[in-house]
Amino acid sequence: MDYLYIFPHLNATLNATSGIFLVTGFYFIRTKQISKHRACMLTAAGVSSVFLAFYLTHHALRTYYFGLGPTRFTGEGLIRPIYFTILTSHTILAATVTPFVLLTLWRGLKGHYDKHRKIARLVFPVWLYVSVTGVIVYILLYHLFPGR
Repeated sequence: MDYLYIFPHLNATLNATSGIFLVTGFYFIRTKQISKHRACMLTAAGVSSVFLAFYLTHHALRTYYFGLGPTRFTGEGLIRPIYFTILTSHTILAATVTPFVLLTLWRGLKGHYDKHRKIARLVFPVWLYVSVTGVIVYILLYHLFPGR
């Protein structure tokens, strides 16, 4: 069961890595470096996919195999509603943005650049928000207010 504790750290690292590739990919598209942009965005998608697999594995093991349930947030006072607001927005947007990320990637890879650009302008900030807030949730839950 000790190996369960690596998952949150690994997942936060994957979220941060995805965010770095997103920002780098944005820089490359702004400077018209298309092949580098494509590589960064595909890498961000790949890293996010690995994150999702590890995230689901971690929660399935915690809940269904070990019967532990979710990690409890122990913060009190003002930080509690702040944490749950961030967590709720992160969770809803993560579930919502995923099919749009796939659609955006598909349009870019198929060469439908006008449609790709239109949707990417909406998807990019949401995807980046999800990556950043994932790291914030991790820091709050596992470092500043360690749960049980």
